[in-house]
Amino acid sequence: MSEVKQNLKDVVEATMIPEVEDYLEDLHKLLEEEKASEDDMDAIREMESFLVELENILLVLEENKISDEEANKVYQNILGMIEESKG
Repeated sequence: MSEVKQNLKDVVEATMIPEVEDYLEDLHKLLEEEKASEDDMDAIREMESFLVELENILLVLEENKISDEEANKVYQNILGMIEESKG
């Protein structure tokens, strides 16, 4: 696996998926406590969809169905999202 693909895999597995899962867990707690707003419900749907997209990224990486160029573009987009969330 190329370096860029490995970097993408690492950031998805170690950072993105755990953060999305943690956020979803918090949202589901609100839902269980019947404190979830409509915005929270929308966020749950969006985060569940995003989680599927992240899992699909891992799948195409494992099956080598993404070029280095495409992997780099996705990787850069994810790094941008991480930077935005810090700011």
